[in-house]
Amino acid sequence: MKKLLLTAAIAAFGFSNINAQNISFGAKAGVNLANLTGDIENNDMLVGFHVGGVAEYMFDEKMGLQAEVLYSSQGTKLSYSETDSFGTYEEEGKIKLSYINIPVLFKYYVTNGLSLEAGPQVGILVSSEAEYSYKETSEGVTVSESETVDLKDETNSLDFGFNFGLGYKMDSGLNFGARYNVGLANIVDSDDSDDEDLKNGVIQLSVGFMF
Repeated sequence: MKKLLLTAAIAAFGFSNINAQNISFGAKAGVNLANLTGDIENNDMLVGFHVGGVAEYMFDEKMGLQAEVLYSSQGTKLSYSETDSFGTYEEEGKIKLSYINIPVLFKYYVTNGLSLEAGPQVGILVSSEAEYSYKETSEGVTVSESETVDLKDETNSLDFGFNFGLGYKMDSGLNFGARYNVGLANIVDSDDSDDEDLKNGVIQLSVGFMF
């Protein structure tokens, strides 16, 4: 992980002669509050998680860059219900997306420990699936069914987004962060989309430690 972070950091910082005194490594994990926006209805946030490594390079006491490699579970929840004179129909589902996300963030320390951050992100798709279930009740008879469908062939292998948020780092190295990732790319494969457009949107709440 550290070697992968160093490679990402070198690519992000644009040079190979990195002063080791100015770079630090760490790990982070936290909660995702994920959703999809665009051509979708009756959906809500899906709770997921993220975990991975961090490399921070400081230009001076105030400004720096942070590169990360994170495993991130994202997606959305779906629900629909209908009641008429014949009975009730309830439908629930989840679109579950997993990515290896590589954000590169410009950081500015407003005051001691408190930083603002913003920057682009590329996501590499690991898995994509839909979990679906329904229950229909009519004249006292209930029928239900559930199914899981692999959507990886219908999902773009790369995702692009932009992050902005804030963080707080203690002198001990313990740090906290809150961030929003705005999806910029359609996650639906263009060959299968029929002009359908869906984008990721993720709130991330993190805790980490810099070594």
